[in-house]
Amino acid sequence: MTREEIVEKVNSLLADEFEVDAALFTPDANVRETLQLDSLSLVDLVALIQQTYKIKIPVNELRTIQTFDNLYDYILSHLPQA
Repeated sequence: MTREEIVEKVNSLLADEFEVDAALFTPDANVRETLQLDSLSLVDLVALIQQTYKIKIPVNELRTIQTFDNLYDYILSHLPQA
């Protein structure tokens, strides 16, 4: 899976799940602010990503994911190797 495919799929998933315009998902935009996440919806985001990509996001690593670029890079670097 390429980074572009991840960007496209993640943006689509998040736009549907959180009812936010995907045009707001710029690489440097803050994920929590853009999606207006509280602690409960942050858990929903993590569960959605983990279920979709079959990866784990530990709490200590979640703190490093601030922007959409961080999120895309995290997913790409943790995808199971085919």
